[in-house]
Amino acid sequence: MMPFTPNRGKNLEIETDAGVFYRYPVKTHVVMAGDNLFAMMDQYVKEYLRDGDMIFISEKIVAISQGRAFPVDEIKPSRLARLLCKFVVKTPYGIGLGIPETMELAIREVGRLRILFAAFCSAITKPFGIRGVFYRICGDKARAIDGPCDCTLPPYNHYAKMAPEKPDRVARELKDHTGCDVVVIDANDLGVEVLGRSGKEIDIGLCKQIFGDNPLDQSDQQTPICIVRKKEEDSHEN
Repeated sequence: MMPFTPNRGKNLEIETDAGVFYRYPVKTHVVMAGDNLFAMMDQYVKEYLRDGDMIFISEKIVAISQGRAFPVDEIKPSRLARLLCKFVVKTPYGIGLGIPETMELAIREVGRLRILFAAFCSAITKPFGIRGVFYRICGDKARAIDGPCDCTLPPYNHYAKMAPEKPDRVARELKDHTGCDVVVIDANDLGVEVLGRSGKEIDIGLCKQIFGDNPLDQSDQQTPICIVRKKEEDSHEN
């Protein structure tokens, strides 16, 4: 028996094109800058792993542990950031680049010229109903930037964060430590993006199916890690 329960409104199991998978959410302490991800694996994950398991880890705690999350009142937006954020579509699932502080982080991360080019392309394609051009040009580093949200676990309800640095390398190092494949995932109720994986053989499409309903959620659950296990036909675990 696994000592894990689904987050509210979520299920442990999900059916995919490759079969049914369990998603076991792992509760941890509140991750802070400088926390050691290897130590977290030792403390919260390792004893429950089986051969063939995968570990999905939220890109947010990878970024936080790397010191890439900042109190919003410490970010000083440029005039360009204040201008461009006005054109970002707001959603109920996250601020994204919709405030000057997060747009400023995007400018720092991908560069002023790329941001301007993306904004130009977005402006000329949006009237034709073409969406998402800005993020396709700026890439995952811009897409993963997010800002404060009332539903986010304190103190990060007053923080903005960048994408994790070198997520593929992080995933490989965590695999070396745990013996299981690792995926660095950015999931919310709008969609799923794989930012890092421990091997190119890991199917990104399958990862997105496994996390299609955002089983870790993004509020106060404090479950930033997930053990993923394929369900065998004769298995009776829950």
